[in-house]
Amino acid sequence: MSSVNPVVLLRGALSERGDQIATGLHASVILGAGQFCTNPGLVFLEDDQQAAAFIERLSVLMSGTAQQTMLTPGISSSYRRGISSRADQPGVKTVASSAEQVSGCQVGTVLFRTDAVTYLANPELSEEVFGPSTLLVTCSDRREMLEVLRTLEGQLTATIHGNEDDLKTSSELVNILETKAGRLVFNGFPTGVEVCHSMVHGGPYPATSDGRSTSVGTRAIFRFTRQVCYQSFPDYALPDELKDENPLGIWRLVDGTLMQ
Repeated sequence: MSSVNPVVLLRGALSERGDQIATGLHASVILGAGQFCTNPGLVFLEDDQQAAAFIERLSVLMSGTAQQTMLTPGISSSYRRGISSRADQPGVKTVASSAEQVSGCQVGTVLFRTDAVTYLANPELSEEVFGPSTLLVTCSDRREMLEVLRTLEGQLTATIHGNEDDLKTSSELVNILETKAGRLVFNGFPTGVEVCHSMVHGGPYPATSDGRSTSVGTRAIFRFTRQVCYQSFPDYALPDELKDENPLGIWRLVDGTLMQ
């Protein structure tokens, strides 16, 4: 499966804490040599002075990152092919690159940049490059950003960085992203998945084969279950989990009421 986990950076957030976001995004991109399924591989932002300052700061961080070790020679070779292909793509600029891409499992980080027009004209730019790199996509305005976001495939996560004013004017943006991803992150980063009741680690295809379930959290059990109805069975013939006396002492939903 595949997920590029898009990150949307809104103007208010960049104006207030652009350096902080750059530091957090850098850490998220390079975590585990970029080998997390929630690695942020696409970043969307409007092209203005705040965006320019943010890109400059992120470039410094990416270019100063030491070489990292990927899990296997095959994975690292695939990563090198991916960044080489992206670097050769017309309209895509290599903004920052760390150490030389050496052989074996050692790789460097790479930061790419393009504009929304180029991105929309080249669907392959939305594909995952598994490893410590990300692609910045600058948009001329919010309208163009929404146009780009509507083209996204299914994702595990989608992240928004904004302040209160940003969020108040972003209902359409949120509505788009909630159809694209299983987990929406606000003012955070997608790498790192908490095992909790509310976690959804899944999403529409191609992020997962079935976006109706999660692989992390208490509801993950439903990935391995199938509903069966025992109609008109006598109590003695029912599984212990369904008998009236509840011999297992488990919590059950009986006629719509949760009881033990």
